[in-house]
Amino acid sequence: MATDPSWTSSDKREAARARLASNPFYVLGLRPDCARAEIEREGQKLIGMLELELSAAATYRSPIGEHRRTPELVREAMAELRDPNRRLLHELWATLEPAVPAPSSASADEDDEANLAPFPALRALGFGDWGRR
Repeated sequence: MATDPSWTSSDKREAARARLASNPFYVLGLRPDCARAEIEREGQKLIGMLELELSAAATYRSPIGEHRRTPELVREAMAELRDPNRRLLHELWATLEPAVPAPSSASADEDDEANLAPFPALRALGFGDWGRR
C-alpha cells in the first residue's frame, strides 16, 4: 500500500488525529482488552442514553480531546469491533489513555505536538522514533 505523494505532512497529521478521535474504543469508552459482550452492552447503553438525550453520553474523550458522540457513531463503533481483523487494528490505535484537560503554560504549537505524541503501537510496528519527526 503506497502513500499518496500529494499528501502533505499536515494532511497525514490530520488523518492520524481523525483516526485517534474516531477510534471505536474511545467512542464506546472502553479499553482494548474488553470482552465482546462488554462492547455490545456498552453500545446499547449509550444508544439508549443518547436517544433520551442524557448529557452523560453526549461526549467522549480520546487522546486528543473531547468529541461529540452520536447514535450513528456508536453503531459504527460496535460494527467495527465485531470484525476481529478490524478490532485488532483499532486495538493498536487505542493504546493511549483518553486526554484529561490540565492547565498548561505551553504554547498552542507545543500542545499540538504533545497531542500527536507517538504511541506504543507505532513503535511495535517498526515505524521508528516518532518523537524526532
